[in-house]
Amino acid sequence: MTQNESILRRAIRTVSGYVPQVPKPKKKISLTEKFAWTGIALLIYLVMGQIPLYGVTSDPKFDFLAFARVIFAAQQGTLMELGIGPIVTAGLLMQLLKGSDLIRLDFKNPDDRSLFTSATKIVTIIVICAEGSLYGISVYGPLVHGPGIIAIVITQLVSSSILVMLLDELVQKGWGIGSGLSLFIMAGIAQTILWSTFSPFPAQDGPTGILPFTISTTLAGHGQDALLRAGQLPSILGLGLTVGVILILVYIEGIHVDIPIVSTKYRGFTAVYPIKLLYTSVIPVILSSALIANAVFMGQMMWANYNPNNTNPGFNWIAQFDPGQPQTPTGGLLYYMTSPKTFDHVVADPMRAVIYVIFFTTIVTVFSRLWVELGGLSAKTAAKNLLDADVQVPGFRRSENSVESLLNRYIPSLTIISGITIGLLASLSDILNVYGSGTGILLMVNIMVSYYQTLVKEQVDTYMPKLAALLGRK
Repeated sequence: MTQNESILRRAIRTVSGYVPQVPKPKKKISLTEKFAWTGIALLIYLVMGQIPLYGVTSDPKFDFLAFARVIFAAQQGTLMELGIGPIVTAGLLMQLLKGSDLIRLDFKNPDDRSLFTSATKIVTIIVICAEGSLYGISVYGPLVHGPGIIAIVITQLVSSSILVMLLDELVQKGWGIGSGLSLFIMAGIAQTILWSTFSPFPAQDGPTGILPFTISTTLAGHGQDALLRAGQLPSILGLGLTVGVILILVYIEGIHVDIPIVSTKYRGFTAVYPIKLLYTSVIPVILSSALIANAVFMGQMMWANYNPNNTNPGFNWIAQFDPGQPQTPTGGLLYYMTSPKTFDHVVADPMRAVIYVIFFTTIVTVFSRLWVELGGLSAKTAAKNLLDADVQVPGFRRSENSVESLLNRYIPSLTIISGITIGLLASLSDILNVYGSGTGILLMVNIMVSYYQTLVKEQVDTYMPKLAALLGRK
């Protein structure tokens, strides 16, 4: 260990002493109590998502986080303006540093694991303060009067994000079930789907929700209007597609390749190591969506400064926007990089839809390949993790090279298949206007499956403690 590393370790441990912490439960929490604490955390999040920011009297002209509202479980104009965005950003940053070996820690050592957790929390608070300040000044600064009000807005953004961080820690440290961040994302997406299905509030052609709209139009004698509605309003077609995509995803989530393993610690204990078809999960979709959104945001800034009237032929190749509503591109390369969003737009310009699907699927596949290396999912890392867990594959020598060669038969191929599959599902769902967006549906189903697996483990721990102990869980 170098002197600089030693100083950094001491600094992290010193600073972490002043960072707010949620203590671990001193005794084992029952499953009922965990449900209760999980419900309390979710209720606090939902309430904060309905409380408007104090001191802000009007909404920003443009929603700069529109692309990420689903991913970040954020609500514009409320205490959940930033949602879990800063926490996810800090977590991804630390995960990339870990996966690329820029952070040299022994994660089998409890002290190093604790150090990494403390460092992640410190980085998260730094990102929260930075994003809260920048967003408060740049987005809400022009809408409020006086630096005092801006400071109040920034304080609300920062403090609410820190509270969300603590709620996530509460759930993850054993008081609740699963991950708080995943819970909030799932709740936000489910809220959108339920709103699109049941909302009685009026839109331009009747109730917003498809069920109230279908009932009202059927009673009026023209129920066929509910099949396909103008704009992005919920329709029966959208509801059917949403249900179909969910069922497809649930089916695909269950597809995996099983590699038999045996324990070297407990004689006679056998199991399987599953490699899922969706090997890289939904992280590549999130990264791809963020990349496209940032490209559009940069295009908006450049367009506003250098081509506000779409008169620059060179810049028009990059992007064109409607001066009245410059939220989505109307021409240029960025136009083909973004989803048509509505079925009307797909019919009007089918070539754009085809190019978008191909482009999005391609970059998702590229990110899948990169995430396997940077996210610690490569065959080499998986082989090391298997051997560290005191298991081996029957018929193969207990060495990293031997197990790695076996995993290399599956992981590279499944990585490409995973990227193509989730890229196609997300992009097609977007252009067909499913409820909650394609990325949102992917996230929700993935989180629901993860929660199901967590609940099964909790049931085993509660009702079969001897089996849980055999599996290495206390």
